[in-house]
Amino acid sequence: MNYMVCRGENETRVNVDEISTLIIQNVGVSMTAALLSRLMEAKVSIIFCDPKSNPQGQLLPYQGSYDSYSKLKQQMGWLPGTKGLLWQRIIQEKINRQADNLEKYGKEGAPSLRHLAEITLPGDKENQEGHAARVYFSSCFGSNFQRSAKEAETNIFLNYGYSVLLSSISREIKSFGYLTELGIHHIGVSNPFNLSCDFIEPLRPYVDSYVLAGKATKENFKDSLIHMLADKVYFDGSEMFFENAIHTYVQGCLLALKENNPEGAKFIRYELP
Repeated sequence: MNYMVCRGENETRVNVDEISTLIIQNVGVSMTAALLSRLMEAKVSIIFCDPKSNPQGQLLPYQGSYDSYSKLKQQMGWLPGTKGLLWQRIIQEKINRQADNLEKYGKEGAPSLRHLAEITLPGDKENQEGHAARVYFSSCFGSNFQRSAKEAETNIFLNYGYSVLLSSISREIKSFGYLTELGIHHIGVSNPFNLSCDFIEPLRPYVDSYVLAGKATKENFKDSLIHMLADKVYFDGSEMFFENAIHTYVQGCLLALKENNPEGAKFIRYELP
């Protein structure tokens, strides 16, 4: 009857059409093939976690749109100049949102980040994103903080939140009939989510703000960051749920690439926690 039935100590039913993302946190969970097939049909993104309950992989449907072939041809024909200009805007937005975090939480370095955003070139040829990251993370979490330290508590929080956003973005890209593998800047040969990694960049600082504000703790970070998608944000002057804004944001970026109009892409605005 189109319900996902969860059986444990109690039985819970959730209508499949009300699910956008499903996170399987426990390796002891058993799922039927019938449920998985229906979830794929409904274009639900499914995230599987490892024994430590950290995101490990994602399941997405093959068929996202009726005209996937034409979308693929279009995607392969995106102009380098358009991709470079859109990437410039994405990085400028990301760095400015990082600066917002530094100002909001009384950290140093915001003026430096604003300057780096201003001098970012098309394609970010001088890697202002990397320069900003060194200033930003050091100011946020201390001079000894390293993003590469995966076992550090702060990185566990950040990576979990980023994974939730990446899943939502990937689902939207697939639903519009495009490949997540073919990015505009990320070109990792073993990365199946290059385009998702491009589009996520301006949204990462929102996850960071949860950690800076203490809304993600060892006891609650998973629930907190999953429910982040239900936060109210602003897109093009309208208030909407974060997850709905991601849909419209991704659609706008794809349209900007299709029409060779990088200035047409709009970004999500939000109030920091």
